[in-house]
Amino acid sequence: MKRWYLYPFSLGYRFVTSARNTLYDLRIFKSTKFSTPVINVGNLSVGGSGKSPMVMYLAKFLSKKYRTGVLSRGYGRLTKGYDVTNYESNYKTVGDEAMQLFERFKNRFVIAVSEERVPGAKKVIEDMDLDVLILDDAMQHRAIHPGFTILMTDYNDPYFKDYLLPAGDLRESRNGAQRADVIMVSKCPDELTEEKKQYYISRIKPSPSQKVFFSSIGYDENVYSKEKMLPDNNLNYYDILLITGIANPKPLLSHLGRFSKRVKHLKYRDHHNFSEADIKEILTEYNKLGEYRIILTTEKDYVRLKTYDSLRQIMYYWPINVVIDRKEDFNKIIIDYITKNK
Repeated sequence: MKRWYLYPFSLGYRFVTSARNTLYDLRIFKSTKFSTPVINVGNLSVGGSGKSPMVMYLAKFLSKKYRTGVLSRGYGRLTKGYDVTNYESNYKTVGDEAMQLFERFKNRFVIAVSEERVPGAKKVIEDMDLDVLILDDAMQHRAIHPGFTILMTDYNDPYFKDYLLPAGDLRESRNGAQRADVIMVSKCPDELTEEKKQYYISRIKPSPSQKVFFSSIGYDENVYSKEKMLPDNNLNYYDILLITGIANPKPLLSHLGRFSKRVKHLKYRDHHNFSEADIKEILTEYNKLGEYRIILTTEKDYVRLKTYDSLRQIMYYWPINVVIDRKEDFNKIIIDYITKNK
């Protein structure tokens, strides 16, 4: 969403962020590099661009061969400092994204949180003897120097059409894309033509060393509750109360529309910390629905909402994965980087 009346403030923001990046580029500000391969998944804009599904994909893929770790800030948690997610953790101690990863994969790979990326990365690499570390949303954390950077950009709102805060949604100028090794256009439509791909590549203008890939959201064929599983094609039998606390729920709404037209949507802000008043509102809206009804939410929101007993038995979540075009080529680039730097 563009806010042209705030453009004068964007000029000041541009000066500050550009000066900061220049100081890092000139090595006046220190940027720490690790001997262990470090892959950063980030973006230039605020809001959802598909970082979490990409982190999930990389961690699942790499953990088959390497001792893998994921380090995030732990956004939305009520604690501070370094922590490793375990069976005693919850979204209040490590954040919803770290908890979502743990709920799905358990101890398949290490999941750590730290708002200070450099000491956090150093500690998790050394303590857990990692072969590779994945940084979640560290594009603007220049104090740490990743060996490989994947820049995510939303197909429906690409960075090359956006503007700096507060007039637009960019955290830094479009020039920041030059630091990426791979630019991943996310949330693409299922039927993406070669002509459209070439248009995006022409607007991105990758350097000779950069690669551009395209990906889409893949929804599970089932939705899940604490104890049950419901095929997606059965959703048309229910009145659905959809609860979202994510940056961009439009793709989910669009996909759900293929299965049911009887949907009531309650939208909350990204990483929303649900209160008792919110739960009361949710139950009130739920009770207004027909006899056959369910509450549906995202996997990330589920780790927060399931802590309420009143919702646990009537709530389902819908897992998603990233589907990468030319996946084998993408995988090879990642493996080649790790092999050369391990």
